[in-house]
Amino acid sequence: MYSMTFKKPLASVVRVAIIEDYKLTRVGLKCALDKIEGIEVVEEAQNALMGIEIVKKIHPDIVLMDLGLPGMNGFEAMEIIKKISPETKIIILTSHDSEEDTRNSFNFGASAYCLKDIDPNTLSCVIKNVAKGAFWADSAVADTVFKMFSKSKMSFVQRHCASNDDMKLTPRENEVLKLLVEGKSNTEIAKELVVSTHTAKAHVCSILQKFCVQDRVSAAVKAVREGFVVI
Repeated sequence: MYSMTFKKPLASVVRVAIIEDYKLTRVGLKCALDKIEGIEVVEEAQNALMGIEIVKKIHPDIVLMDLGLPGMNGFEAMEIIKKISPETKIIILTSHDSEEDTRNSFNFGASAYCLKDIDPNTLSCVIKNVAKGAFWADSAVADTVFKMFSKSKMSFVQRHCASNDDMKLTPRENEVLKLLVEGKSNTEIAKELVVSTHTAKAHVCSILQKFCVQDRVSAAVKAVREGFVVI
């Protein structure tokens, strides 16, 4: 990532609204993100109610929000935001890595869960990828995300996304995806499907590319959220 002194036309820019009660954090986020080509912070709010009003008016591409907001908490706000602007993607930016907060965030519609010590360049990548439909979770909560799926008995459902041919998986990739969501490693997937580890890894890489995600956790989250795997 690198800084630019100009912006692309608005149509090609990811429009971000920040909901954060600490002014210093809001200012820091805006300064950092406004330096990134392809991202524009269009509005800021210091509490959930103000943030909801912003979403109603401008329907941003991304809402970057904390969970511990004054008045209405982040989970209540997320539920309302997803109702009034389903296309708006929500990225949680918090200092808490608890299993409960992580689980609730994804259940209430978040597309990403980031901790506040995230590098600005990494955050900008998350924003751009989430805007394209990806899911992302900080490595600190990766185990929690996998537990969300592995604790339940899963039934596999083959599904193709009619609106996006790039997301169609082959029958073998569907099998690999089910095992990936169960938290199995490439070696375990290879053993289960009686293929080489190299072949298993190639299938996983293909899935990540088709899902437009950067890691296995994001692929697992998207698989469940999009209905490829039902838990």
